[in-house]
Amino acid sequence: MGIADFYMQLETKKRVVSRFNVCDCLFEEMPRFRESGSRTRGQVQILSSAMDFATCPICNFSIPSPELERHVDEHFSDEDYARDFEFAQQIARTPPTLPRIAEDSSECKPSCGDDPQNSSSRCDAKVTATIGNTCDERHASLFRSQSKESFYKVEGGLMTMLRKCLELESGDSTSILSGHVDHFQSTDSWDAGWGCGWRNIQMLSSHLIAQRQEAREVLYGGSGFVPSIGSLQRWLELAWEKGFDTPGADEFDQKIYGKRNWIGTTECAALLRSFGLRARIVDFSSRDFELAASSALHLGLDTRELPQVYGPMDIFLSKGKLDLPPTVSSWNQSYKHFSVSSKDKGHQILTEWVWNYFSGSNVSRSSDRRVVLSEKAPLYFQHDGHSRTIVGIQAKHQKNGKQLYNLLIFDPADKTRALEKSFRVNVGWQKLIKRGVHTLKKPQYQLCFIEPGIAHGEELEELKALHSTRHEF
Repeated sequence: MGIADFYMQLETKKRVVSRFNVCDCLFEEMPRFRESGSRTRGQVQILSSAMDFATCPICNFSIPSPELERHVDEHFSDEDYARDFEFAQQIARTPPTLPRIAEDSSECKPSCGDDPQNSSSRCDAKVTATIGNTCDERHASLFRSQSKESFYKVEGGLMTMLRKCLELESGDSTSILSGHVDHFQSTDSWDAGWGCGWRNIQMLSSHLIAQRQEAREVLYGGSGFVPSIGSLQRWLELAWEKGFDTPGADEFDQKIYGKRNWIGTTECAALLRSFGLRARIVDFSSRDFELAASSALHLGLDTRELPQVYGPMDIFLSKGKLDLPPTVSSWNQSYKHFSVSSKDKGHQILTEWVWNYFSGSNVSRSSDRRVVLSEKAPLYFQHDGHSRTIVGIQAKHQKNGKQLYNLLIFDPADKTRALEKSFRVNVGWQKLIKRGVHTLKKPQYQLCFIEPGIAHGEELEELKALHSTRHEF
């Protein structure tokens, strides 16, 4: 599309502002839906049995009816118009796209006198370069078309309000907090029940963009904002295309955009790693759960049909595929027979790990301050059926010299305004934020944390394969 056409679109939008508001996702294509297990190609196929769709009068995209109002909300604000103008200038400055290589020209044939081994090397290099160029083109296109997530931004910041409430608490305690973190809630009309993983990625991203300059420069093309769920799904697809977490990509058939599949820690790590971030995964599991897995053989279950996992936690996610084989469903029920009820001593391993993570070398343990700030990023916290974000930890000092830990949590299921109100009046926020060891009743948990720095070259290639470090209760 030329710049003249782009300005014509802007003028058209201005003429209809009295009737409609338009959203951030103007430039984003509509999701591709699945019907009867087959993937649609070309034109978008609508699942009429799932929900009704309406056509946007501005961009002519088919939009789920419950999302139409959100789609047309605040698009003609001064900020959005200025952004559209900036996009128009970017398009005008963008050089023409290089012609694609014809399919038959990518075939490598040794010429007379060529060494077959050298010819093969040149072929591999040519294919790799072609894939790299394609990814670069998609990266540039996605950078221009991604939409910014709209959310309720608390004046002064929720983390500042949390710090003040912790400072006012009675008792002998020390709390360690991450820096800035925005809260992204799941919305009832859109992602409630399946979007918690994406919301936690948004919370992590809000911190990385605000607190780490090197991350801000690479995340989402250096856009400087947290993208919408749809844009994040496209970034994850691009990560898969680049070779990050190939087994996980295969479970989704390399497609996630427009779907409501559950995601977990591995998808978070693959997405962030694709930008060079050093995302690591840690598993915490009960020994009894591992015994239950091995006992599946004795129960007559076909373990070949169990979900493929990277760490023990991923078996719960099943990548959003709710119709599990009977053997898998039976095995998931059987582990409960072998697992014991949560023991504080066992799950203390998890809370101690979190404490050591946030404290690190940059927090003075001898400090008299009740609340100290850590340079560490929040933690993506996954367990059976849900995920949340750990933004800090509190240690209550007992008379016997031991520490009683409370994880400090941002839950996507909570409403941001409710959190803000509870902090302002200093009432009820503990029930929303604090999670003691006694609340950790699951046999397995999984964390994703981000180490400082940006990977390049050989290290970046190594990050494409996901592995986890395991701790046993």
